[in-house]
Amino acid sequence: MKPESLKPESRTPESGVIRQASDSRTAVEPFSERGCPECPYLRLFNATVYVRDHEASLKFYVEQLGFNIVADVAYTVDGRWVAIAPPDGSALLALVAPRPGTEKARLIGRATHIGFISEDINGTYDLWRSLGVRFLHPPQQTIFGVTLASFQDIDGNIFELVGSDQFTREMEQQRQIASDRIESERRTAQELEIAKQVQARLFPQCQPSLNTLDYAGLCIQARHVGGDYYDFLALGNERLGLVIGDIAGKGIAAALLMANLQANLRSQFTLAREQPQVFLQSVNRLFYDNTTDSAYATVFFADYDDTAQLLRYANCGHLSAILLRRNGTVELLHSTGTVLGLFEEWHSPIVECQLAAGDTLTLYTDGVTESFNETGEEFGEERLIDTLRQSGDLPAQQLLTSVVERIQSFSSSEQHDDITLIIAKCVAAT
Repeated sequence: MKPESLKPESRTPESGVIRQASDSRTAVEPFSERGCPECPYLRLFNATVYVRDHEASLKFYVEQLGFNIVADVAYTVDGRWVAIAPPDGSALLALVAPRPGTEKARLIGRATHIGFISEDINGTYDLWRSLGVRFLHPPQQTIFGVTLASFQDIDGNIFELVGSDQFTREMEQQRQIASDRIESERRTAQELEIAKQVQARLFPQCQPSLNTLDYAGLCIQARHVGGDYYDFLALGNERLGLVIGDIAGKGIAAALLMANLQANLRSQFTLAREQPQVFLQSVNRLFYDNTTDSAYATVFFADYDDTAQLLRYANCGHLSAILLRRNGTVELLHSTGTVLGLFEEWHSPIVECQLAAGDTLTLYTDGVTESFNETGEEFGEERLIDTLRQSGDLPAQQLLTSVVERIQSFSSSEQHDDITLIIAKCVAAT
């Protein structure tokens, strides 16, 4: 398209000829500079070309000029509206076929005052001519150092093909910028994929077998990597540690903190069997010492004794766990202490809870209850409890799948936060 940065007096709308600017600056300002960095982003969206028949015109623009179809809207004020774009351009050409006899129909077959910039005008001219494009004249150099060639579409609409050394330098610069951006995005995507694979290995790769507990967990990340965490810790003597956590923040920064928390938990978990409070205090101190002042994590830690069917837990500022008893009643295991990593000292009681066959414990992060539908309504705790009740007879893994399917069905749009769950069902000893 014609460069928008030209001064108003630097071209005539009748001929499209580009004149020398009246001062010592070049007529074309660098594309990468914006005169008003704080202003809202603005760019040319489209220029309208009136045609007689969309299909015939599209054959010309797509097959002969090599343009791409960007949008095809059936119903507008003027009827069908088709947007096309040059293969290396960002502005759109809108093809409109007005009704015969209307004022707009009389605009067909006139000069459009639309120009296309080519880095090699002679090469483009030769290519398009070989494809049957009708030029009114070959490329001609003006006294201002700009080369012009005029051509027509099948309806007689006249366009200009423009080239100049200044344009070529600017286009090559933009091409290099675009190439560098694509390469940077490719490297970033590759690095994120590697990070995703690495983080996947931080989640439990096996589950210690227990006689009276059927359990399962999963994390569905909203991005390549995230800050949600769950784990199963084999504490020995028929004891299992259930851990779920949520790091403050999102993305790479949260993923790094999650890896830090996981390392702290796994390096200290031998304390958990006999001294769970000391274990969490140690994890808190390590997390506090090795992270920034604003870094913290909510964590729910539970120690399950397979022989006694006894649960000991500490809720470190996390969402209340849901304990659905076999008779249908619900107990919420509320927070017992502050989050980990925010304060140098951490204190919390360790609470005991007796389980029985048929009881179901559910640990989750806010990505579960705060998933929302198209109206902004959240999934919420009540829907989660309702789903647990409805599918309560299922084994833990199937119940987990049922809950996730209900969440995804409720919020069918893009996932905005990590969805992390642990479901543990107490079963009769065999």
